[in-house]
Amino acid sequence: MDKWQTYPVEFRGGLITNLSPLQQGVNAPGSARILRNYEPSVEGGYRRIEGYSKYDDAIIPPYSAPVVHGNGQSGKTLILGAIHTSPGAGDVFALAGGAIDGASQTGTSLNVDGLNVRPSANDTFTIAGSSVVHTISSATALSGTDSTLTISPALLTAPADGAVLSFRYSVAVSGAVFDATNNRVTLTILQTMIVNPSNADAVTFVSTTANYKALGIAIWENKAIVAKNADIFKTSGSGFTKINVYDYGTTLVNGASQSGTSLAIDGITGVPQAGDVFKIAGINLVYTVTADASVSGGGGSTLAINPALASNPADNAVVTFISVATENAVKARFARYNFNGTEKIAIVDGFNPPALYDDTDFVALPAAPSGVLGATHVIEYKNALFFGKGSTLSFTGPFIDSTFESGDGAGSINVGSVITGLAVFRNQLIIFTERHIQQLTGSTLSDFKMQPITKDIGCLDGDTVQEIGGDIMFLAIDGLRLLSATERIGDFGLAAVSKSIQNNFTKFIATNSTFTSCVVREKSQYRIFGFSDTLTQENSQGIIATQYAEQGSAGTGFAETRGIRVSAVASEYNAAVELVIFANDDGYLYQMESGNSFDGLNIQTTFATPHLSMQDPRVRKTFYKLFLYTDPQGSVNFDASLKLDFDTQGTIQPTPVTFTNTEGAVGFYGEAVFGTTAFGVKLLKLFDTPVVGSAFAVSFQFESDGTDPPYSLDALTVEYATHDRR
Repeated sequence: MDKWQTYPVEFRGGLITNLSPLQQGVNAPGSARILRNYEPSVEGGYRRIEGYSKYDDAIIPPYSAPVVHGNGQSGKTLILGAIHTSPGAGDVFALAGGAIDGASQTGTSLNVDGLNVRPSANDTFTIAGSSVVHTISSATALSGTDSTLTISPALLTAPADGAVLSFRYSVAVSGAVFDATNNRVTLTILQTMIVNPSNADAVTFVSTTANYKALGIAIWENKAIVAKNADIFKTSGSGFTKINVYDYGTTLVNGASQSGTSLAIDGITGVPQAGDVFKIAGINLVYTVTADASVSGGGGSTLAINPALASNPADNAVVTFISVATENAVKARFARYNFNGTEKIAIVDGFNPPALYDDTDFVALPAAPSGVLGATHVIEYKNALFFGKGSTLSFTGPFIDSTFESGDGAGSINVGSVITGLAVFRNQLIIFTERHIQQLTGSTLSDFKMQPITKDIGCLDGDTVQEIGGDIMFLAIDGLRLLSATERIGDFGLAAVSKSIQNNFTKFIATNSTFTSCVVREKSQYRIFGFSDTLTQENSQGIIATQYAEQGSAGTGFAETRGIRVSAVASEYNAAVELVIFANDDGYLYQMESGNSFDGLNIQTTFATPHLSMQDPRVRKTFYKLFLYTDPQGSVNFDASLKLDFDTQGTIQPTPVTFTNTEGAVGFYGEAVFGTTAFGVKLLKLFDTPVVGSAFAVSFQFESDGTDPPYSLDALTVEYATHDRR
């Protein structure tokens, strides 16, 4: 029998797909020919990626913040105002009504009061402070407004006395009659309303049948800001608050005895726009502004409105603006800045006037120049805001965020091609277009200077531009590139960083319609995600680039992700903790790098080594034993397969073997066995198993499909024997 030999492989180098199988096995044995849902780790080896979980259990409000349009509505028809997108058949919304009558209630019986009509079997509701949906099986006759409900599931924790119930109603197949001009909809619903709502009561949609993708995300201190459809919301993880509500000051009715479709007001500090929705103290219905208003210097205006006033408002009755319209948004982008000690964020969406937000007041800039209205990009540079629209780069004066007067140092520059991205890099503003890249240097209008960096390379999508490791990484037509400073002052390198997976990027760009990216700083990672309406979540694509060197393209390792569906993503540090937030079109906001599953779904992984010829590709080997070196954080379960002779058709492949550390004395929550599990036993890190197979070359393929904690695959050794050359 031939003498056994040992062949070691250190896992390093990441995914490589631009080499022939034999070349890769000889020159990069530690790389991967498949690396899916693993990440090249700066600590060595390939680590199974972490999962994601819901950042907020509520859905991102899809239809603005709608309210009831008019008192006295009942039955199966409900009119809503302040709504900017039409609901669809099967959508479910909630209306608050009734309250818990008495503390310390548990079980399947619940006393309530304040109901307008008797509930029916199969009606559903939630209780304030809980997301559990309860179904009514029966209800006693009302005594006044009191009722005893028989419900399921049972109450495990007693709700507070007076906690409000929110009943759920479904939009019928006959659906909705939508008035887009006046931001109003008439819904036909399946159930008879238990709640007879009051004018301007809030309506909360809890599920939708249509898919609306998030248009942009920003992370600001301890909250996420997300744009969807015609609105922008913020959340800290416990419910969404609409922020695109203009602060028009204390607006009052100007004069009694008004009627019809106009309303004189005073005290307003902004300029109401067509589509704004408001209510009037003491007056039924909510009202929509039907034409952009003109406001006098003293804050007076006469608004054109719909519908006609339901009654005559009192002089000085308070006018409260509920909603403002930001319809037709294309892609929301954000820029944080601080010019005067107040943290703010500038917002553009590709159609509407830009807006400024300071966590309290939302201020739009409808009087901005045409080169700013409908801007697609925004960034802060040299204490000014720069806006990109088409080929025009416009900027405010220093320390000014809301005016564009040339006397204040504002201005504009034609960059010659459509702007696709903006970035600040080493005291320069980098302007990306599809065909070239330019830099702007200087501090003010008097000394700004535009210079070309390259006229041959551009950026496909500005949402792929990220700074990582002292470089700017972005997506070009041929894959990922780095914009790197060189030793020469003012000079740049433009290395193509993704040549090792060029075929993957070619398919990635062709398959997806939009792209977005983030950095995971503590892992030195750049992550890019593609989004396509035609791809399912399981097939949604992403690429991870781990940067090992401090700067430059050398030492970048790649991997692929599957199952993370992303239309918008952002990452930022908050209190020394890195937060990565993303969304797609399923309605929820998610936190990446959180948990061991894809929001409850298994994480499917595959890692395959190159086809290893072990010194001589024309000598047959027989394989006897495999040793796998790992770094687990908990339980691990995965299969290992030998792919012999390049996995060609007709080659008989050995049966996979399973590696697990969940059996024996080590204890895991939910799996420990009394009398067997021992306290303090260390996790198994070195796995070994006999293997069977004979071939000229072998690839080791590892696959898992579960929710185990992340683990690293560090290296392997295989024991084998060679035979005489034949």
